[in-house]
Amino acid sequence: MNCRPDSVPLQEGNMSKPNSGQLQYSVLEVQTEMPKDHFIWSLLCFIYCNPCCLGLAALIHSVKARDRKVLRDIEGARNYGSTARTLNIISTVLFFLFAVIAIILTVVLYNQFVHLARSLQANDHSRFGNSFYSG
Repeated sequence: MNCRPDSVPLQEGNMSKPNSGQLQYSVLEVQTEMPKDHFIWSLLCFIYCNPCCLGLAALIHSVKARDRKVLRDIEGARNYGSTARTLNIISTVLFFLFAVIAIILTVVLYNQFVHLARSLQANDHSRFGNSFYSG
């Protein structure tokens, strides 16, 4: 999106001739960078990693930031974009913590299941080995 430069006229006068009556003006163009709205990141957090509805809140703030950018409210867009970024960071960190915990829990439960299956298999062999059945 193109940014509209703010024009600020600067007055330059010839200091050697203060009463010359001739003034020169220069224009200084200041580019104001539009803040990011983090819309795609918010959309992905909403779809994939939505713990505690943080992805939805981030998506709402991203849309508000985009609306403020359209209205050329730079400060409002910056505030909403910053809030959306913070919510996205928290949502992403919580998602990865939940994913790591789920992986660790799966590995531990799988090892417990394998250990239990082996102990039951060993008990079955010892029980049938001591039986009176000789057939």
